[in-house]
Amino acid sequence: MASDRWSQVREGYVTFFGSLPSSFDERARIARLTDRESTLEAIESLRRHAIYENPLEARVQQLVHFAQLLVLGEEEAATLHARTAVRHGATLADLVGVVETAMVTAGVPAYARGVRILASLDHDVEPPTA
Repeated sequence: MASDRWSQVREGYVTFFGSLPSSFDERARIARLTDRESTLEAIESLRRHAIYENPLEARVQQLVHFAQLLVLGEEEAATLHARTAVRHGATLADLVGVVETAMVTAGVPAYARGVRILASLDHDVEPPTA
């Protein structure tokens, strides 16, 4: 993967997610050091197709990601996808619906994790106006 291609990948993250996850540069560095950039290129191509070219609208897709990551216990990644869902139009009610659904699947720990994430997003999510 040429350096100009890394720029396109980075721009894709920033455009869609609003920021570049620090893990991307770590993956790129390790891939370069081990001469496995072609593997990372294949992974990023699959990600692009599965996320950016997904038939689900971005808001719905990111809510699904948020739910899955809550259930898996991946709080940092769940937070990223909750923020991205908001970036693509999700409301606080949408996010609460995900948190409640995750509780049905994974119990109160998933619910508590979700509430912590929502509390950390309170400045990002505007309450509906009456």
